[in-house]
Amino acid sequence: MTWDAYVTAWSALHGGFDPRDASPVVRGWIRLAWRAGSLLARLGIGPSTVTTAGLLLCLGVPFVPLWAGALLVLLAAFADSFDGAVAVVTGRVSRSGYVYDSVADRLGELAWLAAFWVAGAPGWLVVAALAVSWLHEYLRARAAATGMTEIGTVTVGERPTRVSIAISGLIIAAILFPWSSLVVTAAVIVWLVLGLIGFAQLVLAVRSALTD
Repeated sequence: MTWDAYVTAWSALHGGFDPRDASPVVRGWIRLAWRAGSLLARLGIGPSTVTTAGLLLCLGVPFVPLWAGALLVLLAAFADSFDGAVAVVTGRVSRSGYVYDSVADRLGELAWLAAFWVAGAPGWLVVAALAVSWLHEYLRARAAATGMTEIGTVTVGERPTRVSIAISGLIIAAILFPWSSLVVTAAVIVWLVLGLIGFAQLVLAVRSALTD
């Protein structure tokens, strides 16, 4: 599949958002996913296999040293982008695959926050951060179910933000090991605050889209 054909198919699955109009970082990331997805497809690896691999990487995060956890989150983030690319390239996009990928993403985030809790972050704060991120995704899913076809808005609390917080929080906690509990607590606070802001942004976007 050519890049232009991939962009057309990808855009149709993401509320009409065209990555060619995105920032160089976003455009480069999606182009990397296209290349990786094409390679994995040629190797006969299906999208569900990639999703499962990413989930298993996430589930290992709370059980390894902090620096290794950051590496697992990074690898899982690659898998999270590549599974969708494989589905698009192979023409195997399905509703069941979408549901599986969404569930895997939420379980992965649970594992990342569990790693913060293991490293010393307060349990109540971890639960609050998890609830806000899950509420963010639930709102977008419910809006789509009621007829919102566009992406609405890219908020500050999207999954890439959570990936960045998880990786940076674990790395900094590993470097500043004597203060690791303070570092991971700060990371969870940032996750929670950005999640609340992102949720408010999404509420406004959904309200506008569904009342027009």
